[in-house]
Amino acid sequence: MDEVDVRQRARRFVANALAGDMPDMVAYAKGANARIRAEHLDRGEAAFTIPSPKGPGYIITVNESESEERQRFSICHEIGHIVLGLPTAHAEQRSWSYVKRHINEIMCDWFATELLMPYEAFSKRIPASEPSVGIIETLGEAFGASFPATASRYASLVPFPCAYVTMESGVVRYAAINTALRRKGIRIALKCPIPPGSVAHKLRAERGHATDTGEVAQDVWLENCEAGYDVWELSRHYGDYDETISLLWCSEDNLPQGEVDRFNRRVDEDGGLEDLTGEITWEKHGPRRRR
Repeated sequence: MDEVDVRQRARRFVANALAGDMPDMVAYAKGANARIRAEHLDRGEAAFTIPSPKGPGYIITVNESESEERQRFSICHEIGHIVLGLPTAHAEQRSWSYVKRHINEIMCDWFATELLMPYEAFSKRIPASEPSVGIIETLGEAFGASFPATASRYASLVPFPCAYVTMESGVVRYAAINTALRRKGIRIALKCPIPPGSVAHKLRAERGHATDTGEVAQDVWLENCEAGYDVWELSRHYGDYDETISLLWCSEDNLPQGEVDRFNRRVDEDGGLEDLTGEITWEKHGPRRRR
């Protein structure tokens, strides 16, 4: 089972469980033959699921001490365990951390994202304007999702080149690029320090809780791009947890021409492969960054 399988199963579950298109935790629980209860749990424990002692079904217990946004995500995550049939593999770290997480937990996070921000409902509410803090916050309020979760979902569904990055303790832990970037062969390095020159690096150096947006050179963040072009970066740093997230985007005109095949070889617009000369021969395009 891979990410595509998980997301397809989640979308089928949403279609069967919901009468409308907006998320409903009670309807989701019913669809998984479960009921929800809230209790005070230990710090860092988001939720857990046990078989119902009164017969078939499950009881999902969520930590009432956490924010409503976190509780909603945790409920959807636990439903993922039930529907996907994946055993819990909670480790001794924050449930939303990407450090040393078991694949079962990551897959249930993918499942939870599809439930919390359903594809059809979320996609049709994305405005055509440029990304902004206001857009992410408005979408988050509509779906009862946190700013980071909403930014990640937004990046995956917009039609223009966009990526989402999570950083913890100054290290890049997770990066997701959308289809528009992936088909160009663009990558983001993981398990490396936050790159100097990025908005995220600046905010973390200032500490505290802050949000900022600015233009940075593409090669600060992106691999396999052409030097001299910029990418916009919207970043937010959470000083209390030393966590940072960034939303990155640019126009198609500021990316290499052509696409890559499954071997990551660049393909000409006429469908043929470029000769492997060892030299970069992409056609020049778009306005370069002013220095």
